[in-house]
Amino acid sequence: MSEPANPQSQTPAKPPAASAVEMTELVLPNDANLLGNLLGGRMMHWMDIAGGMAAIRHANRNVATIVVDCLDFRHPVHVGEIVTLKAKLTWVGRTSMEVVIHAYAENPMSGTVILTNTAYFTFVALDDAGKPTPVPGLTPETDAERQEWQAAAERRRKRLSNSCRTP
Repeated sequence: MSEPANPQSQTPAKPPAASAVEMTELVLPNDANLLGNLLGGRMMHWMDIAGGMAAIRHANRNVATIVVDCLDFRHPVHVGEIVTLKAKLTWVGRTSMEVVIHAYAENPMSGTVILTNTAYFTFVALDDAGKPTPVPGLTPETDAERQEWQAAAERRRKRLSNSCRTP
């Protein structure tokens, strides 16, 4: 189920691979809590940066973070470990884009790599005046990308119906 080019956009649709980002960070003592584990806020910051870069690449515009869904902290990340963040678009609307970010921790002494975090971030593209602007469509190419597109539509529906915003 490929999404055609966004009719409001002058740019043709792009595949998720065209804007994918891989970012690497080394966990240093100033990134950690008193237990020597990476601060959750620092991980969120890195995930926001990686996701934002993927969204910027897709939209060829500045973006703003709108919402974070399903941020899971599965395992602690320790000082001295290498964090690799992989960000990829899963869905686009008229002006918004959903990006999945997976974070992996690598123990450089043993070579062991473990998935530590996954989250879905939604970004909106901004024009030069800071207003939402149309983005190119997304063309999922693999079965996994098409499944992610369908799941993203359901996440969006739930997000819009269960907003934590007050009226």
